[in-house]
Amino acid sequence: MLIRKVSVLITVVMMAFGALFYSAAYSATLPLTTLEEEDLLFMREEEKLARDVYLTLYEEWDLTVFSNIASSEQMHMNALLKLLKKYDLADPAAGNDIGEFTNTTLQSLYTTLIGTGMVGPLEALKVGGLIEEKDMVDIKEAIGRSDHADIDAVYESLLCGSRNHLRAFAQNIKALYGEEYTLQYPDSDYAEIYAILTSPMEKCGKKPSARNENECNGKRLGWMK
Repeated sequence: MLIRKVSVLITVVMMAFGALFYSAAYSATLPLTTLEEEDLLFMREEEKLARDVYLTLYEEWDLTVFSNIASSEQMHMNALLKLLKKYDLADPAAGNDIGEFTNTTLQSLYTTLIGTGMVGPLEALKVGGLIEEKDMVDIKEAIGRSDHADIDAVYESLLCGSRNHLRAFAQNIKALYGEEYTLQYPDSDYAEIYAILTSPMEKCGKKPSARNENECNGKRLGWMK
């Protein structure tokens, strides 16, 4: 009788572990919804938009913050490209030069942002803030539509980066022009933006190594000359 009870217990445990394994494996291979696919494709080009605008404005105004954040945006693009490859999605940014986009809305937005940023360095810094505010709104909406933990993790990393980038642009505006940063994107939440700007830089993702300890602080992002 005891042997039978033990046997039944072992069977129940194995079934439980099997169910957990099946659930995890199923989640990992769960196909993307149409909305998840669209979001990944859009995010890949939206990060390219940020990178391209910052590189172009850096060439015009030689402000370190643009060069440094452009490098961060390239890392964001790389992270999204890995997801596109994992889920066998064609890269919408493939073969496109700086300022060239597959998404027509982003193409038009790029032209508008560059036009504003070329007016002067202050306007350029405000364009940077606008981009990061818009990115945060779009990323949070994409997280709400995602059921994949790996995609959510990348989005959360991008969100953290955007918060730091916004802080960097605001610090530049204050340091160079004595102005407090004001809301740029109409869909942004004032209380959230205020909370971001009154809190310190974050360490996004993995803890920086000693060699890269400034990766996520103000010095790395160029708001302190």
